[in-house]
This record gives sequence, C-alpha cells and structure tokens, in this order.
Amino acid sequence: MTILPAIDLKDGKAVRLSKGLMESAKIYSDEPWHVAKKFEELGSEWVHLVDLNGAFAGKPENVEQIKKIRQNCHLKLELGGGIRDEETIKMYLDLGIDRLILGSVAVKNPEFVKKMAAKYPIVVGIDAVDGMVAVEGWAERSDMKATDLAKVFADCGVQAIICTDVGRDGMMTGVNIAFTQEIQAASGLETIASGGLKDMTDIDTLLDAGIDGSIVGKAFYEGTLDLEEAFKRTKSTQ
Repeated sequence: MTILPAIDLKDGKAVRLSKGLMESAKIYSDEPWHVAKKFEELGSEWVHLVDLNGAFAGKPENVEQIKKIRQNCHLKLELGGGIRDEETIKMYLDLGIDRLILGSVAVKNPEFVKKMAAKYPIVVGIDAVDGMVAVEGWAERSDMKATDLAKVFADCGVQAIICTDVGRDGMMTGVNIAFTQEIQAASGLETIASGGLKDMTDIDTLLDAGIDGSIVGKAFYEGTLDLEEAFKRTKSTQ
C-alpha cells in the first residue's frame, strides 16, 4: 500500500480542514515546502497536494507555493484543485508535477477527463457525501452516486481514483473501508482512500482490506500517527 501524505494549500499556507469547510482551516505551516521536505526525510515517495483556493475558484491559486515545493524536494507530486482545462494540465506538468487530479470536471465533463487521461498522467478524485458525489470544493452535492462515477472511468487510461468520504475528512474517525472497496470494485482501478485516518490501527485495517493507497493528513499534523513507522509498515508488506 502507498501512503501519500497531504499538503493542503490555502492562501499560500499548509492547512487542514474539517469536513471540507474552508472556515475550519487550521494553519500548520507558513512554508509548505518545509513540510514536503519533512515527508521526504521520513521516507515518503509521494506528496498529495491540494490547491484549496483553486478548488473553489476553478483555477490555479497557489502556483508559487507549488513551485517552491517542486524545487525543494525530490518526491513525486500529485496535485488537485482548480484544474479544469488542458492548458492548466500542461502548465503543471511543465512545472514538474508528476500527475494531476481531476475532480469537479470529472462529474461535469467525463469525456474531457477520458481525453486527458489518454494523453497525460491523470488521477480522478471522487469526493462523496453519503455516497453522492460532491463538487466545487465540496460546496455542492450532485445527484450522481460515487460508484456510478467510478464506473465511467474504467478502462480509459486513468491511473488511479482517490475517493474521499467528505464527512470523515479531517475528523480522524477512521477510514470508510466499505466505501473505498465499492469504488475499487466499480472502477477496477488502483484506489486510494482519503478521509478519517487517525493512527496505525487504520493503516493495518487498510492493509488487511487490500486497499491500494491512503492519503494521510491531519493524523500526521496532530501527531496521532507515526508517519515514519507507517512507511516502514506498508513497505514491508510490498
């Protein structure tokens, strides 16, 4: 299983939200690239980046901080938030981002996502509230089931699906294993769990369930998960 520690960017700072609410943002670092370096020192291979301002604005909003992160670490970077067109995809790839996450546009224009996945390293982000897809920085709930959306992207070149249970995000109440497995089964793709992870017990549960990957956010920032130990545990099972 791959652990992807997360850096959420808001107004140039590294923050964490609770249940996706921007007003709940807690600042953890004024220099997000320092956090990326820490992840690298602890043994990470990836960093999961989210441009929170971009997710709401529908366009990139934290590019300078993203550049600093890319320039100061050797990790593989995946990035989501406000990526709505091919020009933005190209811009980020030119900056050295390894793969890009398409979320809201995956709901509104799945054919565009399929076209991009045939050309570029694309991951689909499926965020759900009570099993229904949430869009526009989780500010809106659509009338589509998350599992139905996952089926749309089977066999089209998408590299993975990141599925977030919005109700658990930032709450450290445990990962929604059943939801993640449903997305995994519906898409047949590598599936990365997001939302709710708290400690090593959750890591072991994910490993036992056969989940491909997990985002780690607040559990690291609040000190409830020994990230270095988590990397060792997951790598020993590969």
